[in-house]
Amino acid sequence: MKKRYGKKIDLALNTWIKLARAYASFNRKIAENIRTYGLTQPQFAVIEVLGHLGPLKVGEICKKMLVTGGNMTLVLDNVEKMGLIERVHSKEDRRAIIVQLTKEGKELFDKVFYSHAEYITQLMSVLTQEEQKIMGSLLKKLGLTISQNHT
Repeated sequence: MKKRYGKKIDLALNTWIKLARAYASFNRKIAENIRTYGLTQPQFAVIEVLGHLGPLKVGEICKKMLVTGGNMTLVLDNVEKMGLIERVHSKEDRRAIIVQLTKEGKELFDKVFYSHAEYITQLMSVLTQEEQKIMGSLLKKLGLTISQNHT
């Protein structure tokens, strides 16, 4: 027997379940696509962030990827072993480590990012462009409001 909590609560729970399931399905497909490049999602994310924004401090990469420094160290170690990034000391602050793409990393980014973006576009094509805009606005509103008003 399905328990009911009232229309407002039932709607919120039902919406959350749909959001979580959609994210899980989308994320699974994205992970499969990224594996075809020989990378994990966090490794690909590092290449993507640096490919778009250029050299960054480790902390800046963590903020962009929404991960902690401890997790990032292992990811960066592995991407560095692959020869795709390098860590250099900042000229302004020798304590700061700057992460940048190597020549091979830049070539990989240039080679795979557009096809990955096309794959995401294909997945999103079940929604019209207008629906994508509306969903994007709603998700932004939800995320920003929650992060600002709720702990």
